[in-house]
Amino acid sequence: MNKQQAKLALVLGCAIAASGTAVAAPNDQLTLAENAPEQIQLAVSEWKKGTRLRGRKDKCFGIALAGENDCAAGAGTSCEGTSTEDFQKDAWTYSPKGSCEFINSPHGPGSKKPIS
Repeated sequence: MNKQQAKLALVLGCAIAASGTAVAAPNDQLTLAENAPEQIQLAVSEWKKGTRLRGRKDKCFGIALAGENDCAAGAGTSCEGTSTEDFQKDAWTYSPKGSCEFINSPHGPGSKKPIS
């Protein structure tokens, strides 16, 4: 792949992510807090089954596996699929609206902002 093709691939990847058609999937290591409302439990259950997220979503930091983030993963990365660590603190993926604060990874809870 030459430089121009690489740039085009990055632009297209970011455009797809920005269009709201999230491609990053949840992973089996994510759990929900016990106090998650029933509506959130149902939405996350459907998401984990592979149901495509539609409508409003949360950008949830710290829940994606390496290379499975949606767009923007902090310094040294460019866009979708460029995170380098599981549950990277500055990489996000979309989650069902209202669910981020109830999602836990093995490294701690998800966050709507980059985790410091």
